[in-house]
Amino acid sequence: MSQAYSSDRARALILFLSLGAALAAAALAALSLGRYGLTVTEILHFLASRANLAAPDPARDDLLGNIIVEIRLPRILAAGLIGAALSVAGAAYQSAFRNPLASPGLLGALGGASFGAALALMLGLSWVTLQGFAFAGGVGAVALGVVIANLFGEASAITLILGGMISGAFFTAALSILKYAADPYDQLPAIVYWLMGSLAGISLDQILWTAPFMLAGMAGLALLGRPLDALAMGEDEARGLGVPVAALRYGAIALATFISALSVSLSGMIGWIGLFAPHFARLLVGPGNARLLPASALVGAIFLIGADTLARSVARAEIPIGIITELLGIPAFILVLRRARKGWTLLLAPASKPTRWSLRAKTAVCSTAPHCHSTPAKSCRCSAPTAPARPRCSG
Repeated sequence: MSQAYSSDRARALILFLSLGAALAAAALAALSLGRYGLTVTEILHFLASRANLAAPDPARDDLLGNIIVEIRLPRILAAGLIGAALSVAGAAYQSAFRNPLASPGLLGALGGASFGAALALMLGLSWVTLQGFAFAGGVGAVALGVVIANLFGEASAITLILGGMISGAFFTAALSILKYAADPYDQLPAIVYWLMGSLAGISLDQILWTAPFMLAGMAGLALLGRPLDALAMGEDEARGLGVPVAALRYGAIALATFISALSVSLSGMIGWIGLFAPHFARLLVGPGNARLLPASALVGAIFLIGADTLARSVARAEIPIGIITELLGIPAFILVLRRARKGWTLLLAPASKPTRWSLRAKTAVCSTAPHCHSTPAKSCRCSAPTAPARPRCSG
């Protein structure tokens, strides 16, 4: 047993080291690719010179500093941070709701953030204020969904999802009203462009200001990994293990919404990554959240860095990153869909082993026990070897 456990830990360590190396390679490739190409040797020499490990090149130091530090590095850091945050949020939503199709937009966070940003653009507010409006809209939309779910008693996972759908539909409709009323020559193009997502306007100061909050939120979700594993077995089983189900679910929702709203406020709408990346990570490390959440962060960071590199490199004009993530995410999700179903077993496993009912050409299910209801076409006889209250009938 201990040998198998040690082998599993060694395999997980190798996987995480491989993902870390892939992330470093993606960042280095993103630094070198673009309209003005740079070699890896130039980049490494420039970084070494900034660390006082090598002599700077006077002829190219200013040019390399402008390209690497002022333009590309903030985008790479933002892409890695936002990709990790959205992926961790998606994995947390999937575990909290035991739903493999959950994503950061499940409870209306994306719709609310879009409405807040569009409102700020309509009012002509500054970029920093726009980010604040987007963040407040995302958090407000999730809060509205939670309030709706609790209107008729204690909220369950299903009522929370339905409340989020209602809240998201409301803010989507409100966004449509703003787009209809916007100036078609000035405000409407700005709203549409923001909704497609972009990392072009992000500065290093914005990243340094938001990174501690986003990293703290992701760390908090990582600490909830094992309790979320208990919740995946079912609410009754989790309570039996001493897990406060309601507090855990609301805590995971709050942290996931917090980092999702911060991400959307920085970059605009970026879809699919919060749905695709957790499934890909689940194929690598399994469904246990203690490993799944960090692996999702690495996969999401790699994916979004690559998508941003393509967005600014494949055409003369930059393509909105939301378009790239959708074009790449859809086929990638289809490729992992078949194998990812194996990882859904833990998410969708019922709280207790159900009685297996068969319904074939000559089989019917009895709704009462210990007798059967026969029909003119055929009769049935009942047996209840496992569940006396709901026997199994065979014709």
